[in-house]
Amino acid sequence: MTPTRRVVIALGGNAMTGPDGSATPGAQQDAIAAAAVHIAEVVATGVEVVLTHGNGPQVGNLLVKNELAAHEVPPVPLDWCVAQTQATIGFTVADELDAALAARGLPQRTASLITRTLVDADDPHFREPSKPVGRFLTREKAETFLALGQIWEDRGERGWRRVVASPEPLSVIDAPTVSALAAAGFVVVCAGGGGIPVVDDGEGGALRGVEAVIDKDLTAALLARELSADTLVIATDVPNVMVDFGTPSARPLGAVTAAELRTHAAEGQFARGSMGPKVDAALRFVEGGGRRAVITSLEHISDAVRGDDVGTVLTA
Repeated sequence: MTPTRRVVIALGGNAMTGPDGSATPGAQQDAIAAAAVHIAEVVATGVEVVLTHGNGPQVGNLLVKNELAAHEVPPVPLDWCVAQTQATIGFTVADELDAALAARGLPQRTASLITRTLVDADDPHFREPSKPVGRFLTREKAETFLALGQIWEDRGERGWRRVVASPEPLSVIDAPTVSALAAAGFVVVCAGGGGIPVVDDGEGGALRGVEAVIDKDLTAALLARELSADTLVIATDVPNVMVDFGTPSARPLGAVTAAELRTHAAEGQFARGSMGPKVDAALRFVEGGGRRAVITSLEHISDAVRGDDVGTVLTA
């Protein structure tokens, strides 16, 4: 197998929260410290490493703060929430990963970059928001935010929940900076939560943030292509993608072709809110010119980069 030169690793939510899903500062720091050990192992193989990560629980916490403090301070928009969580997670990853790299005697250090992702202002998802975010509220409490122009839906017995646009990522604006930092020897943390969603306002190329969230795995695939990465590794909490999940005929997928994976997806094998976006991202990367995509558990990411027989592997 041709050696990997540059790898993009997309960290799932399990690398950012406690085993029980807890998003307290202590639980997040402990989880990131554990993930850093595995990432340092990848860096030790000599490849350039770029990290992306999720931020769902962290943005959820900020939205709760918006709700509880709405009578005192103006709620901040979603693009601000993404930027704030990128910064918080980014510096925490930098601290923990620098310590893990130093413990291995490695010279590399970590750079965290606030990253913007371009979306189309006319993306149909803006007309029909459908991505649920945050917690459930009563109708009375939801009306406070409806008055601010937010969209909330009645979800029955559980209450009302906010829905937002989740547009397609078109380009990672700051990819050239990421590439320069990686080439200079830094491990780069970027594009957290899919990137801060921005649109071109048509006035001399100026950009502005918009109320949306972008799928983190789709942005990771796009970023990997824009960086000319050899390999995309999507780290999750299971070692393989499964078909017939939850049934007696359940089985893990190892090496697969794009056609096989698309057939499984068309059959509804992969849930939209969990494995579906990861499979879609792997397909987009390889079909868009990438050499190899692997979906596997965090503890196997180093094996995946080396080309060992782990995870669900899609090759060009």
